[in-house]
Amino acid sequence: MDIVLKIENPDTGKVYIPLVEDGIKWTTSREGTAGSLEFTVIKDNVINFQEGNRVELTVDNTPVFSGFVFKKSRTKESTISVKAYDQLRYFKNKDTYIYENKTASQVLEMIAKDYGLFTGNVADTKYIMSAVEDNSTLFDIMKNALDATLINTKEMYVLYDDFGQLTIKNIGDMKVPVKIDDKAAEDFDYETSIDGETYNKVKLLYEDSDSGKMEVFTAQSDYTIKKWGVLQYFDKIDNTENAAMTAQTLLSIYNNKSRSLSINGIFGDLRVRAGSQVPVFLNLGDIVANTYLIVEKCTHTFKQDQHTMDIELMGGEYLA
Repeated sequence: MDIVLKIENPDTGKVYIPLVEDGIKWTTSREGTAGSLEFTVIKDNVINFQEGNRVELTVDNTPVFSGFVFKKSRTKESTISVKAYDQLRYFKNKDTYIYENKTASQVLEMIAKDYGLFTGNVADTKYIMSAVEDNSTLFDIMKNALDATLINTKEMYVLYDDFGQLTIKNIGDMKVPVKIDDKAAEDFDYETSIDGETYNKVKLLYEDSDSGKMEVFTAQSDYTIKKWGVLQYFDKIDNTENAAMTAQTLLSIYNNKSRSLSINGIFGDLRVRAGSQVPVFLNLGDIVANTYLIVEKCTHTFKQDQHTMDIELMGGEYLA
């Protein structure tokens, strides 16, 4: 396995290929977190890099990570632990945006232009919306746009940084045929819950700013309310267009017991990242998983000639 890690320091005009101790970890999450690269370099008399310097990782000539140094810590053993993030780290910035008649794709392009970020393969998310985002993180602005797209089109899209290019891709185009079964999984942890984003009643409130009159749109499942009690999703909406349908769509999305599955020590595959879908065939005790599941978080570990990955999965249909 040919692993090449580069750090570019524009102040010195040099590109360093450092000696790395204890391997390299590349982590991606599906929402709200930038991709990261963690490694420890051995300090010598040559290497000289600072926060903000570009970091690139390729494995067997495949581009894996491109980002910037954000954290450095030293020890008396002359090593430097480094954490680098990709462009999505800048989506922690807060801003106010008022936009009209834009798709989520166009919202991303707008943000990228304002912040001097680079985009690549941005799928056309098609659904057009308007919004007022006041003092929101860029992550939240994009999440709201992609959530609105999901609710109105039933199409899920994933935002990620693909080696220095911000990308939006339909999750249906992110299937990776890496079979996950008892032989592939070193260990797994399976959890079911109604304690997170599970709702069996949806209540949407519209208030007319001129008349002060209110309209309420609801959808609920009497069956799961009887089983779990009332778990209510509440939100205020800007208009009544398709409000009843939106309530029903939200109910269909959230009126389910959540299942999370973490699998460790799988043989690494560079195609797998947060947002990918992988086929899982595991007997989990109360159910049998036999379907594609969505990767919520993925950590690749590169150590000498060994490449493994730990993944956290969600979603999909289970066979009871």
